[in-house]
Amino acid sequence: MREYETFTSLEALHAFIERYPLSFVYVSSTDCSVCHALFPKVQELLMKYPEIHLGRVDAQEVQEVAGELSIFTVPVLLLFVEGKEYVREARIVHMDLLDEKIKKIYELAVES
Repeated sequence: MREYETFTSLEALHAFIERYPLSFVYVSSTDCSVCHALFPKVQELLMKYPEIHLGRVDAQEVQEVAGELSIFTVPVLLLFVEGKEYVREARIVHMDLLDEKIKKIYELAVES
């Protein structure tokens, strides 16, 4: 499985999003069973997209992330292209639909 960069500050998260043309952020919480169950599925899905850089942040550890990214529940899956949010999925995530969304954006971004 690919490794996720873990963020312990909002500044590190912003730097990550700005540094990579394609960045994916998984926002979770330590006590969230849905977060723990979904994470391996997301890891497996993103193996198909090697140009997407992966990051993870714990909303309990970095509490400012909720206000900064308008997060009201976890998990939240965010795909950024050139620093702009293109995909947002939260709580109940349909993996096939997420895959379709990412694939369309990925193909356009990697071809250009």
